[in-house]
Amino acid sequence: MTRASKPRIGITRCSRVDDYVESVVRAGGDPVVLETTDDPITTLGNVDGLLLTGGADVDPARYGQPLHPTTEVDAARDTFEIPLSQRALARKMPLLAICRGVQVLNVSAGGSLVQDIPTLVETSLNHSLQQPKDAVAHEISVTPGSRLATVLGPSLNKATCPVNSRHHQSVGSVAPAFVVSAVSPDGVIEAIEDPAAPFCVGVQWHPENFWRTGEFAPLFEAFVQAARARAGGQR
Repeated sequence: MTRASKPRIGITRCSRVDDYVESVVRAGGDPVVLETTDDPITTLGNVDGLLLTGGADVDPARYGQPLHPTTEVDAARDTFEIPLSQRALARKMPLLAICRGVQVLNVSAGGSLVQDIPTLVETSLNHSLQQPKDAVAHEISVTPGSRLATVLGPSLNKATCPVNSRHHQSVGSVAPAFVVSAVSPDGVIEAIEDPAAPFCVGVQWHPENFWRTGEFAPLFEAFVQAARARAGGQR
């Protein structure tokens, strides 16, 4: 099978990487788990799409804020993933970013984060529901006409969608290249995207946890299809 028919998807390593790998496989991609010791430039030369995964917090020094008491930084991942994301964005490489990933993506492009939703946002929603990992925490409103709305299509009910949720941070100031494509009822940003890119979508929930039931399979399929087009020379 050629690389164009089965595009290579780079997946940043995290503690629960198996669900990301399975989601990519089921969408028709060839997953490659990346390490923080990898070279970003070499890495991007060997993959057709980039999947940024969940995990610990981005260092707020990278977006000009002091450290909040609840922020837990993963410096090694920041050092690898931020330049990796910046180069992927510059190359217009198909990119899907999930949970921490959407935060990395936004910071990489010049945006900021809300460091702790429970103390900084007035809300009654539980954004940190842990178990089971595919339990619905709340609904989101998806922006009509957005790439996300087009991809999710039939799974939307009057532009809303139920999602799981395991995060205490979120996108704050949106990076200049991006637009908001989903929000939760309390106004927390749940998705951003670059409308000028072939495929660049970041979501705050964990669609990879639903690979058994397929609710978000179209999101992974659209991402892998964009990577397939790139691998086939449509760049």
